[in-house]
Amino acid sequence: MASRYSRRLVKPLLYAAAAGTAGGVVLYISYRPRNIPGSAGAVVPTPTAEDGTFIPPRFPRIKTRDQQIADLKRSVGSTGGGSLTRKVKESYDNVRGQSQSGAVEEDPKNLEPYDLLIVGGGATGSGIALDAATRGLKVALVERDDFAAGTSSKSTKLVHGGVRYLEKAVWELDWKQYELVKEALRERKYFLHTAPHLSMWLPIMLPVQHWWQTPYFWGGTKFYDFLAGSEGIESSYFLPKSKALDAFPMLRKDNLFGALVYYDGAHNDSRMNISIATTAALYGATVVNHMEVTGLTKDASGKLNGAVVKDVIKSKNGKPDEQFVIRAKGVINATGPFCDSIRKLDEPGEQEIVAPSSGVHVVLPGYYSPADMGLIDPSSSDGRVIFFLPWQGNTIAGTTDAPTEISEQPIAGEDEIRWILNEIKSYLAPDINVRRGDVLAAWSGIRPLVKDPKAKNTESLVRNHLVTVSDSGLLTCAGGKWTTYRQMAEDAVDEAIKHFELQTSPLLTAPRVSGSEMVNDAAPLDGTCQTHQVRLIGAHGYSKTLFINLIQHFGLETEVAKHLCQSYGDRAWTVAALSSPTEERFPVRGRRISALYPFIDGEVRYAIRHEYAQTAVDVLARRTRLSFLNAQAALEALPKVIDLMAEELKWDRKRKEVEWKDTMTFLASMGLPKSKLSMTRKDVESGKAGFPTEYERKLYSRHDGPADTLESDSKLKPGQNPGLGYDSPANK
Repeated sequence: MASRYSRRLVKPLLYAAAAGTAGGVVLYISYRPRNIPGSAGAVVPTPTAEDGTFIPPRFPRIKTRDQQIADLKRSVGSTGGGSLTRKVKESYDNVRGQSQSGAVEEDPKNLEPYDLLIVGGGATGSGIALDAATRGLKVALVERDDFAAGTSSKSTKLVHGGVRYLEKAVWELDWKQYELVKEALRERKYFLHTAPHLSMWLPIMLPVQHWWQTPYFWGGTKFYDFLAGSEGIESSYFLPKSKALDAFPMLRKDNLFGALVYYDGAHNDSRMNISIATTAALYGATVVNHMEVTGLTKDASGKLNGAVVKDVIKSKNGKPDEQFVIRAKGVINATGPFCDSIRKLDEPGEQEIVAPSSGVHVVLPGYYSPADMGLIDPSSSDGRVIFFLPWQGNTIAGTTDAPTEISEQPIAGEDEIRWILNEIKSYLAPDINVRRGDVLAAWSGIRPLVKDPKAKNTESLVRNHLVTVSDSGLLTCAGGKWTTYRQMAEDAVDEAIKHFELQTSPLLTAPRVSGSEMVNDAAPLDGTCQTHQVRLIGAHGYSKTLFINLIQHFGLETEVAKHLCQSYGDRAWTVAALSSPTEERFPVRGRRISALYPFIDGEVRYAIRHEYAQTAVDVLARRTRLSFLNAQAALEALPKVIDLMAEELKWDRKRKEVEWKDTMTFLASMGLPKSKLSMTRKDVESGKAGFPTEYERKLYSRHDGPADTLESDSKLKPGQNPGLGYDSPANK
């Protein structure tokens, strides 16, 4: 009897214990302690003296651009004058010691070819250079324009797995799509770990309009959390209507039931790209921007063995073009939407594989969104997804997705801009007037969707990225997205090692990227791919409180100090040191190049000396982000930037004029109003650029008096002081 009673008691207890255990596991998974990138403190703290003062770190220098070009030339030698065919032939004669001109044969060690020559300095090309260099390969990278000059600087600024892609994978039972989301979520964590100063976690709100949508969206975001697993950082959560409006007060209220909030990453895309390229240079890669490939070279068997290049900067300086050959065992084409042009240099009759798609974004003032919360509209009028994200103090809205023609400076169409603004109106409160005049900048990025030339159905697009090798040995890596750049690079280098029979080796003398000899800051570089552990320049000494050290040491404005830390990481010490004194009580250092944004003169000097900036556009668009944030402000800052660069690079008057013309052409692609495009430097310096147009005058109340008069003021006669009595002698 007692045993039967005990058995009845045991079963409910077991059920209760099991339920409690399961609930505990769920709670632990949801609320377990997580390592937020950048919050754990600097890997290499800033050294201090005995009295507590800071000792600014001394960082290793990368080679200058001229030194890098000299290294390129050593692989074969300069070609001199003559036709292209003759130049290529003479270069190879020099290498073989059979120069018909009787030149002295160089040291064979200096003439060793590169293992890999990478064409293209975007996210993919720079990532390949870093991967190959950290595997001990001899690597060169050349870029026709600047690092991140194309698509890599014109993204939505997200580091994400893709909630919408996951939805498609589930509804279409598409395993490949599911694998792509898993890969992107894994890469998202590596991204934020290797560059915590340039990337951050961002909560993104998903508005719920009807109660019955809640389980669907809740299940989707929780599945997204589940797939992220340990790669995630925070769990998604539901907000009732009142809490949703408190977090995002600009939302439309009348059709809002609540909102789901999930987490993804955000980043500063072009600065990330430049950090990857300069980190590759620090690990021994030869990286040169503004170096155009004009031809590919082949050996007697028809296999690629190099490329003919020319320095674009020479022509800007009024000097004759100089072409030379770079010799390499393998050539990688990583030129994004322009990859077909390189493929046709290899084989003129090659079928095109790029299906270019235009993605337009607009930048609005920061008051359109909260500073720390993004928003996604999963059901726009034509089914496309619209993101609405805080970025650098402003708000980014986009993107469109439409077939386009490939061009170097694509321009955002007025129809696309209007479409984005109309979509924004549909989910913002009706009392918020979304105006065309509020658009501070607008740009179009070309997304390189690709078709596999070896697939049976050559019209079908590749879901992720494509790595393919031509008969002559041109390895092309195309497609993909920013989040998976590292995986794309790893796949490309793996294929290159296999196809070109390259030999990797451990890096026994890796550079001290952090500048500290006391801490071993390098990843274990054993000849295999380790880029998931290789921290980029600026990451080692970064912490979320670093800006306080800068303020206390250099006397920077708080806004400027925070900006420098989030853009340069521990290299903010060098940027601040390169900044001019203000000759004021406070701030002590850092002259702004634009009164509206925290960019300072030291950034221009740093960009030239440490980041290979060669043009005003390099600085305004990709070292600072001023042209992306506000095209008008970029125009007004242009004279200062040109003068600072002229001082550093010894430009003459003609080069300054070239820079003005080229920058105005670029600003047209950033949404600068047509009325400003004809302005001269004299116009800007005299203040005419700041004069409002007739349209701008109507946007704001500029010269009206107060609408109401205070009762206390209305009793005063002109000239009387309201703080004194009427009979006071001061009012007589």
